[in-house]
Amino acid sequence: MNAAIVGASGYGGEILVKLLAAHPKVTLKAVTSRSKAGQPVSSVIPAMRGILDDMLFENSDPAELAAREDIDVAVLALPHGAAAEYARHLVDAGKKVIDLSADFRISDPAIYEEFYGSAHPDVELLSRSQYVMPELSDDSWKQKDLFACPGCYPTSILIPLLPLVKAGIASKEHIVANSFSGASGAGKQSKEAFSFCEVNESAKAYGLPKHRHLSEIEEQLSVAAGEKVIIQFNPHLAPMNRGIATTITVPSNGNTIEQLYEEWDKVYANKPFVCILPSDTRPDTKYVVGTNRVDISAVKDDRTGNFVITSAEDNLVKGASGQAIQILNLWQGWEETTGLF
Repeated sequence: MNAAIVGASGYGGEILVKLLAAHPKVTLKAVTSRSKAGQPVSSVIPAMRGILDDMLFENSDPAELAAREDIDVAVLALPHGAAAEYARHLVDAGKKVIDLSADFRISDPAIYEEFYGSAHPDVELLSRSQYVMPELSDDSWKQKDLFACPGCYPTSILIPLLPLVKAGIASKEHIVANSFSGASGAGKQSKEAFSFCEVNESAKAYGLPKHRHLSEIEEQLSVAAGEKVIIQFNPHLAPMNRGIATTITVPSNGNTIEQLYEEWDKVYANKPFVCILPSDTRPDTKYVVGTNRVDISAVKDDRTGNFVITSAEDNLVKGASGQAIQILNLWQGWEETTGLF
C-alpha cells in the first residue's frame, strides 16, 4: 500500500516515518512539512540516514496531495483544525485517512467547540468519520474512509477502565485519573516551559481542571456506560522524554479484584498490545517506551472499597503513531502486529 505522512516533522510524525519506512506492506511515497519542505528526510530525521536518503520533505498542499494517484492512504500528524482541511481534500479524492489530531475524535461538535475553543471545522465530514480504539471498537469501523486515532492520555485511561465501567465491575461515579506524561507529549515547542532547565528534575500538574483530552475520555466512557460519565482527570508533566504513567481510583461497586481480572482477561484475550500484569506488579514506563504496548494492573483497597488501577504506555507509539499503524493493519486485514512490537 502506498502511504503519505502529512506533518512529519514533529515527534509523532518522526515515529510514523520510522515505522512506515520499515513496514513490510507499505511503501512510503510522500513525507510532508511546510517548515521543512525541500530538505532531505535523512537530514531532519538522522535515524533515516541510509534508509530515506533520496526522499525530500514536500510542501504539504492539501489539494496537490489529494490529486496524487500514487497515494492510497494518508496519515495526518497535524494540529487540530488544520487536519480537517487535509482530510476533506483527501477523502473527497477517494483516499483513506487516519488522523492523529483531535478533529474527528469527538462526535459532538458542541463538545469540540467547548474544549477546543472554536467551531468544528467540518461537521459533515465528522459525521462520516469513525473513532477507532483497536482493542475495543467493533469491526464496523472498517467500512469508513476516515479514522480518528485516540489520544495518548485517553488510551492510557480507556484501555484499563472502559471495559470495567461497561460491565459494571467499576463504578460510573467518583472516578479520579492521575496521569504523568513525558515532555514529548507537548510536541516540538521552543517555549520556556519546555526547556531542559524547566522540565528536568521537576514534575507539575497542568491543564486543570478541564484538559482537552477529558472530552474524549468522558465521551467514550459515556457511550460504554449508556449514560453520562464524568471523571476527575489530572494530567502532569514529568521529567522524562517519553511515556505516560496513569493511576485511576474508582469505587469497586463491591466487586472483587478477581472479578476485575476476569473481565480484563475476557476482553483482552488475543489482544497483542495489552499486557495484563499481576496485581502485585506495577506498570513502568521504562519497559513500554519504544513499543506499541500498554501494560495494566490493579489492586483493591479494602479500606476504601476502591480499585486502584495503573497503566503505562509510550505516548508517541501506542498513544499516537503506533496505534495509527495498528489501525491501518486491522483495516487492511494484515496481521495486527505487522511493523510493530
